[in-house]
Amino acid sequence: MPLFAPEDVNTPVLSQFFLKGKIAAVTGGARGIGVEIVRGLAEAGADVALIYSTSTDAPDIAVQIASATGVRVQAFQCDVSKRDNAAVTINQIATEFGNGRLDIMVANAGVCANIPNLEYTEETWQKNNSVNLDGVMWTAQAAGKIFKKQGKGNLIITASVSAILVNIPQTQAAYNASKAAVVHLAKSLAVEWVDFARVNCISPGFILTEMLTRQPKELFDQWMSMIPGRRICHPAELKSAYVFLASDACCYMTGSNMVIDGGYTLP
Repeated sequence: MPLFAPEDVNTPVLSQFFLKGKIAAVTGGARGIGVEIVRGLAEAGADVALIYSTSTDAPDIAVQIASATGVRVQAFQCDVSKRDNAAVTINQIATEFGNGRLDIMVANAGVCANIPNLEYTEETWQKNNSVNLDGVMWTAQAAGKIFKKQGKGNLIITASVSAILVNIPQTQAAYNASKAAVVHLAKSLAVEWVDFARVNCISPGFILTEMLTRQPKELFDQWMSMIPGRRICHPAELKSAYVFLASDACCYMTGSNMVIDGGYTLP
């Protein structure tokens, strides 16, 4: 079966970005980039399941976004690092929230820690990979089974520029390796699932989230000096890219890694 195509290639361009009637789910959806992905998909008309792990205000965030956009947004708690948990939650979303359907899955949950490689323990190594790699795999697998049954679906993975280069001066081998791994996972799934799903990545550069702002000021200043764009990106600036990948505006795009970094990876 060929990669699915838009129903009408001559549809006016802006209407191709509309997601009205679509069912979407976003892991790591209660903070940082994730909450802006939820907001962007909702603003484009999709009903969105906000998946979170430990946030205490995720249900309130879901209510606020639903009120502002006029679509359904509901919070679901899940530890995506556990295969069974991810499967149960994503199936629940499709069955109960999506009335038997899931159109868009965004695997966005992630963690980061600066640890010199010689100091990693099994615990600290696994803590990173259980979310950044295992969590993406189990999220993708659960959604992929639904997509295959439907005959159509869309998986978007949040990677990082750390998949492309080694950020300095911080030491984060586990993070870098996990993000490189999910980019290649996305490419592999794009080929394996071409009959029933599109799979793409977004690799953000330095984004103004808690993950970044908790870093020492000297690191922050050094990063700023290396970005040709000379500023840090606000997470809300990313939401339109996720809407693009989720929409019919790019039906022929699969296996791609969209880099959004203010030119950071260019020099």
